[in-house]
Amino acid sequence: MSISESQAPSPSDDNAAAPSGGSVTDRIVEANARYATTFADSGMDARPAQKVTVVTCMDARLNLPEALGLKVGDLHTLRNAGGVITDDVIRSLTISQRALGTRSVVLIHHTGCGMQTLTEDFRNELADEVGERPNWAVESFKDVDADVRQSMQRVRTSPFLPHTDDVRGFVFDVETGLLREVDPKV
Repeated sequence: MSISESQAPSPSDDNAAAPSGGSVTDRIVEANARYATTFADSGMDARPAQKVTVVTCMDARLNLPEALGLKVGDLHTLRNAGGVITDDVIRSLTISQRALGTRSVVLIHHTGCGMQTLTEDFRNELADEVGERPNWAVESFKDVDADVRQSMQRVRTSPFLPHTDDVRGFVFDVETGLLREVDPKV
């Protein structure tokens, strides 16, 4: 996939006027002001009650707490493009486990992931467009199950994580809402 005119957002998309006027960001700020009038979670502990961290994709279709039967305060959620285990995810998992008491790691990829359509050529295209090559890898993949296995392996072998005995991986089906567990040994 390349950065084409049809795929890249237009500059005006970021501040598109909402039906009620203002940008999407303006609507978010207004919604937050309404939310704050009934906010009742002050004083909640930063340590997740269920002692679990979920690593998943940033895809907007994934409503994790609802899909997993959890609520605010139950889990740490780490999201990135593809839900892949990068150095920064290991950093956050390490802090989550060592400083905030989590013990379980749940990895969730999903069907229809855009990372299955990108390649490392994306970095070359960015370099051509902006004059600088990103120092990060795209981490695209073709086989979602294989990438979940790779992610489980990266977590289980990290020397920084003290709790690697409860690491499980899943694929979330965006059509049915169901999780399918991935066997780490296939």
